[in-house]
Amino acid sequence: MSKVKRNKISKEHNKLGSINRSDSDKPARKPPFWFKIVLVLIPIVFIVLLELSLRIFGYGKDYSQWVEVVPGQLVLNPDVAYRYFHSTEGVPYSDQNSFYKDKPENTFRVFIMGGSSAAGYPYTPNGDFGLYIKKKLEILYPSSNIEVINIALTATNSYTIIDLLPGVIDQKPDLILFYAGHNEYYGAYGVGSMESIGQSRVVVNFLLSLEKYKTFNLLRDFIQWILKLFAGSDSNGALKKSGTLMSRMVKDQTIPLNSDIYEYGIEQFRGNFDDILSMCKKSGVPVIISTLTSNLRDQPPFVSLKVNGLPEAKDVFNQAQSKLNDSTEALKDFIYAKDLDGLRFRAPEKINDIIIDYSKKYNLPLADIDSVFNSVSPYGITGDNLMTDHLHPTFDGYKLIGKSFFEIMEKNNFLPKTQRINIEPAVLDSLTNLNVYITRLDSVISKYRIMVLKNDWPYSEPKTVAYMLKLFNQQNKIDSVAVKVLDNRYPWERAHREAAEYYLRKGDYNEFIKEANVLITQYPFIKDYYSFTVEQLLSAKKFDEVYPFLIKAYKRFPDALFAKWIGTIDLSKEKIDNAIFYLNESIKYSSNDAQVYYNLAGAYAKKKMYKEALNSINSCVALNPNYPNAAKLKAQLSQLVRSNK
Repeated sequence: MSKVKRNKISKEHNKLGSINRSDSDKPARKPPFWFKIVLVLIPIVFIVLLELSLRIFGYGKDYSQWVEVVPGQLVLNPDVAYRYFHSTEGVPYSDQNSFYKDKPENTFRVFIMGGSSAAGYPYTPNGDFGLYIKKKLEILYPSSNIEVINIALTATNSYTIIDLLPGVIDQKPDLILFYAGHNEYYGAYGVGSMESIGQSRVVVNFLLSLEKYKTFNLLRDFIQWILKLFAGSDSNGALKKSGTLMSRMVKDQTIPLNSDIYEYGIEQFRGNFDDILSMCKKSGVPVIISTLTSNLRDQPPFVSLKVNGLPEAKDVFNQAQSKLNDSTEALKDFIYAKDLDGLRFRAPEKINDIIIDYSKKYNLPLADIDSVFNSVSPYGITGDNLMTDHLHPTFDGYKLIGKSFFEIMEKNNFLPKTQRINIEPAVLDSLTNLNVYITRLDSVISKYRIMVLKNDWPYSEPKTVAYMLKLFNQQNKIDSVAVKVLDNRYPWERAHREAAEYYLRKGDYNEFIKEANVLITQYPFIKDYYSFTVEQLLSAKKFDEVYPFLIKAYKRFPDALFAKWIGTIDLSKEKIDNAIFYLNESIKYSSNDAQVYYNLAGAYAKKKMYKEALNSINSCVALNPNYPNAAKLKAQLSQLVRSNK
């Protein structure tokens, strides 16, 4: 190649290289700002659209906290527990106490939060300590609308409370009562629970906050499906489908005293309860907290462990029993035996210590239920005298809890601001106890529930259905209805309706009235219960017995029938002013009842208001010329009106 040609190629190559180097030295063009925004927005828009789509098409369950049971009346959503139970069948639901969606001015609203012993097990839904508080308040403050809403859930702990509390505060409560702490280990998301998702409070509470979103539910369901696909049907610790909820919730059956997992449970309660009380303080809602009581004297430890150089729980328990003549020392040993119990269904004493410390830290009223129960128990130690099992009180025990809370409410003036009836304390207690009861049906249901509990782990090996049916030893109609409730063939409501009708057929009006009362207490928004009860008692001429139902019915569902019979019964009792008021109220709702006008004429006549009486009897005759004795009364009134001119 010639020199000239080589030089030419070299020059061209150098020129090209110069061009390339020049291009590479230039800075790369940055994407526009809007492009970055789009990149950020794409996943957000996708998630929002996915969430909206899942809501529109109704994916999964409705986890909203409140639902309208009838227009204007809210209850805790029966499905809300699915926020906390994902691998356990048979989720709990609350006592389903209702309250007004828009809080009326004269309403005093109390919420109760906690676990099964706050909910009133085994007497749920109408045997909790809130019933005692409600009835006592209704007696003292008849002009107030008293709402005591128990949203305690079986097998849940402080995680559930901290999750539900903001929704409770939104409902403008006048007071919140806490009785919680027994379920910190085995309750939903507890460190020893089948539903545990770790020991970090931050992580658990964050994940709980996401449960309200359908997208999160979809992701969680997908992950669970994958896990089951690879692990088989026995994933998540061999999912238990039988037995009590208590037995199905336990993952780590034994938790030694002072072990790491024991301390995790203590710190879980300490941190969550601190957050709970801080939230209440910021909202300005009055709060009463309570120590926890359990069966110390008559409940041997479930599991005795030989660990960490500690004595065995059973030995300490036996030692405590031998010291009953020295109640102070015996109590210390019974508490120690409870704390040594490797199965942590009863709250360790440290939980009570935390509750007491926080009452001081936040300057909160404390209901010392533990001390109250001990004080009225043989040897000063709580046992079977007030307990149905290891920690659930008897019905008398629940009334004692209600009384203790009420005394703290009264002491701290956490009471309605409306006019209070002046009544002697002893008389008030007597009237309250007359109005706080469980029916024969609820008594049998509770007895059967305890039988089921004590014939399952950890009390014993689980029994067959055939064995349990034989153990129930059904003797009558009420027994058979109770078994249907336990077997989930009858809801509680249907069982009580059937019991009421059974007593009615037998002519047992005392038991019929009790059943009607518990139905109306539990479902005050169902008018048919009032109407049916009033109709049956009026037919039987049980006028004294029907009167309280008429007053309750008219207060919630004012109409012509209820007002008419209140006025008529008042007239027969010589309560003339009341009679005139209610009979006129009846006419406002319906002006075509001749009997109302006849009775009103009689009421006016007793007040010597003869002109008004004559007008009323004229209306009666106009509606029914043949109404008995109307013509005679009209003639008498006409004569009186003429003579008084």
